[in-house]
Amino acid sequence: MPGTVGSEDTFDAVVVGSGFGGSVMAYRLAKGGQHVCLLERGKPWPPGAFPRTPYQFSQALWDPAEGRHGLYDVWFFRRLGALVSSGLGGGSLIYANVILEKPGDWFTETGRNGTRDPWPISFRDLEPHYDEVRRIIDPVPYPDHYRDTRKTRAFYDAAAKAGLDPFYPPLAVTFADSKAATGTEFGNPQQNLHGLQRYTCRLVGECDVGCNFGSKNSLDFTYLSKAKLEHGLEIRCLNEVKAFERSEGGFRILVADHSESAADGARPGLSPQRRTIFARRLILSAGALSTPYLLLRNRSAFPDLSPHLGTRFSGNGDFLAFAARSPTPMDPSVGPVITAALRVDDGRGGGHYIEDGGYPDFLAWVGELIAWRRLAWAGRRTALKLAWGRLTRNLDPNLSGEAADLLGSPRLAGGTLPLLGMGREPPTGRMTLRNGRLDVKWSFAEARPYFDHVRSTVQMLSDKLGATLEDSVLWKLSTSVTVHPVGGCPLGANWDEGVVDPSTGQVHGYPGLHVADGSVMPGTVGTNPSFTIAAMADRFADAILAGKAPVP
Repeated sequence: MPGTVGSEDTFDAVVVGSGFGGSVMAYRLAKGGQHVCLLERGKPWPPGAFPRTPYQFSQALWDPAEGRHGLYDVWFFRRLGALVSSGLGGGSLIYANVILEKPGDWFTETGRNGTRDPWPISFRDLEPHYDEVRRIIDPVPYPDHYRDTRKTRAFYDAAAKAGLDPFYPPLAVTFADSKAATGTEFGNPQQNLHGLQRYTCRLVGECDVGCNFGSKNSLDFTYLSKAKLEHGLEIRCLNEVKAFERSEGGFRILVADHSESAADGARPGLSPQRRTIFARRLILSAGALSTPYLLLRNRSAFPDLSPHLGTRFSGNGDFLAFAARSPTPMDPSVGPVITAALRVDDGRGGGHYIEDGGYPDFLAWVGELIAWRRLAWAGRRTALKLAWGRLTRNLDPNLSGEAADLLGSPRLAGGTLPLLGMGREPPTGRMTLRNGRLDVKWSFAEARPYFDHVRSTVQMLSDKLGATLEDSVLWKLSTSVTVHPVGGCPLGANWDEGVVDPSTGQVHGYPGLHVADGSVMPGTVGTNPSFTIAAMADRFADAILAGKAPVP
């Protein structure tokens, strides 16, 4: 790797990425006594640092080439968009906290002949690892004393009226007990890597834009704090892996260090420093977009990678629509983003989940401001009242009613409930390089039967809410967007069947090289995938620590 600078530090293991796979793997290996370095391309996001104003959001995007080192990384391919995170804690910083196991009867995929082919891993294989992850993340169902929040009650009642079976999924959030106020202090600041006080959930719908109160049991507060403070994990933020190759006894890794270029007041266009690191074991946990991309880009150094690299990609069936203009206010800004859910099976081995959604108050204002037709009509009424008063010399100075119409309607923001779907979308996407950049070939037409089934459930719920179903703009353009990309480095019992060994996470043919993130899924998880990714990483860590995956 010519042109690199900096010393070549040596570690037992280097983990790339701090999402649900990387954080679990780094914690387990560090706890097992190994000298571990975690490389995270993004920066830490302590409570109080997450963006809230339009300007702050404009500065919170990830594009180092443009001098941006923020939280949100937006991708767009033909017919498919994706939003992922860049920061210490990965997707846990902006996910909606839902901790659901993959159903035991969903560990299959539809084969080429319409058969149901089993995954190379079963629910029983993951069950003890689900238990271990649950112990550390400590999820709880939405507490009884908060379940009268309007959106929760509306979703639950609508589902029940539709003959469905709603439930309260476990959430990785710390709530106040029934006798305490929201926003109560908890935990010792010295026991988290940010060194800051945390507060119980304030029910403000800000989970997906980062919790500024530390209420979420995100990976920086759980696995990473334990790994760093109790087991000596070395964490290097703003370190982006660019290349890697085999070296005697391990792997040599080229890293772009953005620390100086991302610093406040840094000169625009300042190039990152290049450093190299040596590791006996290299674990790629950069996510289902970045990990396949890294392997594809470095394929010349690993020429015998499985031909399945880049295959079985999907958006995990993510679907978004809105039950709009309900006559009953639902206050979607009150509560966590997700509080209730339901599962629907299609009778053919497929199915999906639907969950209630929410958003912060400031996004409700945006929704009101873009409702130009209503605003124009309300403004016209106000103008006519003023004109008539002047004409008749009987001006009514009280415009409170008209001002209320201008400011908002309970049937718009307050009467609109986002409905979030995910499920068993066919994993037919294929990832390749095109002019050196990641390209995803994904067919909306092939996924359409699945999406139509999800939409039929959403329509049913919307009807029971007395609302109008509003599709997202992207749906109207036959395009999908995902926040849960999975696949690209699928599990397989051998090189002919997949990229990664289902017991150890080791890349077939390359001892010491592992993948531990959502890219290893041989199909859709169907539920929110974070819990399954973490459990899979915990399983791989067990095998590594037991000596079942030797290094070179």
